[in-house]
Amino acid sequence: MTVSAIQATGAIPAIAPITASDPAGPSTSGADFGAMVAQGLQKLQQVQHTADDLAVQAATGRLTDVHDYMIAATEASLATSLTVAVRNKALESFNEIMRMQA
Repeated sequence: MTVSAIQATGAIPAIAPITASDPAGPSTSGADFGAMVAQGLQKLQQVQHTADDLAVQAATGRLTDVHDYMIAATEASLATSLTVAVRNKALESFNEIMRMQA
């Protein structure tokens, strides 16, 4: 029995990795970090919107490939979990810095 590769149908957009804007060294301002956070949240919103749209299509019977919805829902769940984990680590780090003595 041979197994063929799964081909994407184009219903789910690819997530591009977030890269630093200056690979030569760290930036002196927080603007790049803020832009990266905003970009990450925007990507999360896009992934969740795609999953929501596919869920509506699946519920109304207009979705021909149910696996597209399952992939999008899993992707949205993982993206949300990652975002929450990063937020928790950032808050934990901030609280640790605030507890340091000057």
